[in-house]
Amino acid sequence: MEEELKCPVCGSLFTDPIILPCSHNVCAGCARSIAVQTPDGETPPHAAATHGRLAASAGAPDYDYLDVDKMSTHSETDSGYGSYTPCAKSPNGVRVFPPPVLLAARHCSVTCPLCHRSVSLDERGLRAFPRNRLLEAVVARHRQGRARAVKCQLCDRNPPDATVTCEQCDVSYCNACQQRCHPARGPLAKHRLVPPAALAQQQQPAASTRVPSTCVEHEAENYSAYCASCRTPVCYVCVEDGKHGKHDVKPLAVMWKQHKCQLSQALNGVSDKAKDAKEFLVQLKNLLQQIQENGVEFEACLVAQCDALIEALTRQKAKLLTKVTKEKESKLKTVRDQITHCTMKLRQTTGMMEYCLEVIKENDPSGFLLISDALIKRVQASQDQWVKGALEPKVCPEFALSINTDPLMQSILQLDFTQDTPAVPPAPLLQLEKCCMRNNSATLAWRITAVQALPVEGYILELDDGNGGQYRVWIPSPNCGWYFAWFTFDPISAHRDIVLSNENQTVSCNSYDDRVVLGTAAFSKGVHYWELSVDRYDNHPDPAFGVARINTMKDMMLGKDDKAWAMYVDNNRSWFMHNNSHTNRAEGGITKGSTVGVLLDLTKHTLTFFINKEQHGPVAFENLEGVFMPAVSLNRNVQVSTMSRTSQ
Repeated sequence: MEEELKCPVCGSLFTDPIILPCSHNVCAGCARSIAVQTPDGETPPHAAATHGRLAASAGAPDYDYLDVDKMSTHSETDSGYGSYTPCAKSPNGVRVFPPPVLLAARHCSVTCPLCHRSVSLDERGLRAFPRNRLLEAVVARHRQGRARAVKCQLCDRNPPDATVTCEQCDVSYCNACQQRCHPARGPLAKHRLVPPAALAQQQQPAASTRVPSTCVEHEAENYSAYCASCRTPVCYVCVEDGKHGKHDVKPLAVMWKQHKCQLSQALNGVSDKAKDAKEFLVQLKNLLQQIQENGVEFEACLVAQCDALIEALTRQKAKLLTKVTKEKESKLKTVRDQITHCTMKLRQTTGMMEYCLEVIKENDPSGFLLISDALIKRVQASQDQWVKGALEPKVCPEFALSINTDPLMQSILQLDFTQDTPAVPPAPLLQLEKCCMRNNSATLAWRITAVQALPVEGYILELDDGNGGQYRVWIPSPNCGWYFAWFTFDPISAHRDIVLSNENQTVSCNSYDDRVVLGTAAFSKGVHYWELSVDRYDNHPDPAFGVARINTMKDMMLGKDDKAWAMYVDNNRSWFMHNNSHTNRAEGGITKGSTVGVLLDLTKHTLTFFINKEQHGPVAFENLEGVFMPAVSLNRNVQVSTMSRTSQ
């Protein structure tokens, strides 16, 4: 409110405020400082006083007071106001002059510092403007209240009450700061130090005295009526002398109450708007927080998705490298075997040739003939071993493998966010080996055949009667039933101590400490329920089941940080936990073969837990917003497997 109580000229609280014809207020002293003298002999037209009334300056000349020779005229016929261009170097756009004690009132005008409208003064000068005694009273109450709560202006932390205020410095001090910063010696010895309340009383000595407002045209008369035509208070002389005789004059008290009622009603409307504005500000601040949280969460999801792509590419690279390695080893083995075989045959042939040459050198005909036939047959047989093809490599050095990465590279380069409505995704591929029937319920499992730009909220399932009849379209919704999906544990985001098996449907741990693993599904809307079976339970550990953000801590029990909501349970009892806060202890635990159910209702924003098909404890958590993933934490004494999940 203090800004409403400050003069637009001096910037301080109003002192003796007067009301200008434009309804704005200025201090009486400030009004004298902004009064401007017009050149002698240039009285604005229609500016003469008539029966004590203010004369308005229609067509009055405006001046740039930095150069009185530059003048321009503006006509606002019958408006009662003129306008001028305020000096750019003066405070609040108003040129402040010394107190115009030497100025003739008939050659003076006052310009409003807010709306820049000017009005000429008559012989009465500033006394023609009514004093705003209501504003004086409000300022007085404000000064008194502020004086009671004046604190030391030099103490930074927990400032004590001020004991003195310097009238010249306009600074309030406690005893310590006054002795240190404003000692009574030197140039400061002439400053006057007074109590803060006393200074306020000096500034407003008549705060407690209400003086009745007097008529500006008949200073001896108090206001006694209200002229509805002129919309101003009047005295009985104003009514009797004929100025307001034919106007609609009403009792002052009646109009006072009526205008108070109108102002109260207007304030009620403004109050409602102010309340709406406060609520809107709270909404905007919450929106800032939500944008920040959703931005962090979206960034984490994006990083996880890109990491998943990189991990998949890395795994595929390893597979391809394995194939290349196998092909290379096969070729090398074939060549090595061929080298060994050829080397052995060559050694045998070379030895036989050397032996035959030595035999030919002998001069014993009979001895030669005894072995010549056998040698000839051996040489011929050896020659037959080197037939065509025996001296050709069995493999070629080139690899008959090729890979085309252009489509994948093109897809990566085109990977971007989509803000438009995405195209209808292709139908998923049913995984028949995972589909099953039990009693009168069916569990269907499928996998996505193509990467979608946005998450798929659901599919339309078409069923026939099993006898080749017409297909019936079944649209899953909260009103017509449940549709079924499938998730496994995520090996990419899991802690390194986590061990997954059974196609990532079973989880165990190598550590005695609790480790976290997330599911591959993420939920942001709808109703979701899934169950996990306890396959192994030794030494009474306390595994935790629930939901988490993708960036939850993986090296501690689920629910220790603010990114997870969980129930941890041993063989006798359980607790709910979020952000390391333990609540709602419930009797009853788990053993080997138990099933733990998790119901995530994002239409009601709640999380509920079940043990062996029965609700365990009250609703665990409320006001859940955002994207959640199934989560489990366990140590080496526990093994858990996923079961079917249903979503509504």
